Amino acid sequence: MIALIVAVISKNMATLFPQIGGATIAILFGIVLGNTVFKQSILSKGTKFAESRLLEYAVVLLGFTVTFQTIVEMGFKGLVYVIMMMTTVIIGTYLIGKKLGFGEKMTLMMAGGNAVCGTSAIGAIAPSIQADDEEKGQVITLVNLMGTVMMLSLPFLGVALFGDDLLSKSALLGGTLQSVGQVVAGASLIGPETVKYAMLFKITRIILLIAVVLLFKKKVQKSTGEQLNNNETKKLPIPWYVLGFLIICILNSIFTIPTVIIDSTDYISTWFEMTALAAIGLRLDFRKFIKEGPRFLVYGLSVGVLQTVAAVAFIYILQF
Repeated sequence: MIALIVAVISKNMATLFPQIGGATIAILFGIVLGNTVFKQSILSKGTKFAESRLLEYAVVLLGFTVTFQTIVEMGFKGLVYVIMMMTTVIIGTYLIGKKLGFGEKMTLMMAGGNAVCGTSAIGAIAPSIQADDEEKGQVITLVNLMGTVMMLSLPFLGVALFGDDLLSKSALLGGTLQSVGQVVAGASLIGPETVKYAMLFKITRIILLIAVVLLFKKKVQKSTGEQLNNNETKKLPIPWYVLGFLIICILNSIFTIPTVIIDSTDYISTWFEMTALAAIGLRLDFRKFIKEGPRFLVYGLSVGVLQTVAAVAFIYILQF
């Protein structure tokens, strides 16, 4: 209930500060309350449910907003651009993380969160590689904070570099920003047409979520050996909610789902994610995060620079 209340307050505050967005406000507000007023251990069971289960449900419902036909509108160059960007971000983020001394699972969550779709991707990746909740919360916080900075800066960079080139500006935003909300908010600073095309690039990244989850799971299995394999022999090859996302995405691509269902699931998914973000903030021990602060800051800034430079370079190379 506390996580939900924080989410409701954050959603309303987002109307006053649309540039920041409700997701970022929710996690920051949660951090403040969780490290001051709501530090009681009795709250941990509820916040853990809100953080994990609601985030899983949000991933499943994300499938209602995605269809494979959408890629056609973006063109072959757009698909190549997204694959190049995701590959570069995943490899670059992983190598930077290792260089800075971060663990295998944290670097993979950071790589997936930035390459695919922020919180939703991290929520899908974390259980499949058996990452602990503290690491997941830290990565989600870092990805959201970094995404906010990029959301406010990239629209101006896009206009300065590409002028009236709609597809190039859309590729810059849709190919780099972490969450759907950040893509919409950032593209809105330029115009409604930019929002439409930026979302095409973003949706393509989301479609590739399942491939990233399977790739990361296989990598962790190789590094941990038989222990992980033995623990998962009776489980699904991928998390149930990622499988649910894929099934709904396929159905959405084959059949015409009524608008009222899509709108309703999008509304519910948004609240699930907002509440989960609030819970993550409430559960995050800010003292531990501050202790790791300088290294986290360097990691976030380095990945942000990598994404921006790679996006600009690929846009010029592919000549949208």
